[in-house]
Amino acid sequence: MEFSSKLIEKAVNEMSQLPGIGKRTALRLVLHLLKQPKEQTGFLSQALLNMREDIKFCKSCHNISDTEVCEICANSARNHQLICVVEDIRDVMAIENTGQYKGIYHVLGGKISPIEGVGPSQLNISSLVEKVKSGIVKEIIFALSSTMEGDTTNFYIYKQIAESDIVISTIARGISVGDELEYADEVTLGRSILHRIPFEKTFKNN
Repeated sequence: MEFSSKLIEKAVNEMSQLPGIGKRTALRLVLHLLKQPKEQTGFLSQALLNMREDIKFCKSCHNISDTEVCEICANSARNHQLICVVEDIRDVMAIENTGQYKGIYHVLGGKISPIEGVGPSQLNISSLVEKVKSGIVKEIIFALSSTMEGDTTNFYIYKQIAESDIVISTIARGISVGDELEYADEVTLGRSILHRIPFEKTFKNN
């Protein structure tokens, strides 16, 4: 792709680094921004800078937050004895959109994947184990995607907390094997949480 301007070329190259954005789409977006008032582009760039500079991770659940403790963890109306374990912020958003879940979350920040070089120590697992040991937690719900990596992560955490006197459950398989939570429709996802099953049944029956 030939450019008549090095400035445009650089902007397109940077924009095309975003997931799902190819060079042609990036060029379309850059040209669109070029047609907008300068202050509009300034608002966008400032919003991105503010997000990158000021974003925090909740010190309790590791969710992305504007404050030290996210709004969900800070909400006294939520059931703090019930923790839903998810991979990332997109899963929190998907579950919250169902309106069916009233507990809190624990964001792992990924899944165990030896192929990608991701081990347990690189995820927020130890802090979850500490929460369980505190005695406050009554139930853990595994809500990772039903992939090999998700199942491996679930089983690893289960082995870490199996001796604790808590209920360990997993979302019902209304979510197809291999599906990511963020792509599930709200009704299916909501029902899979409400009709969760004991985690032990998922591997003892295999």
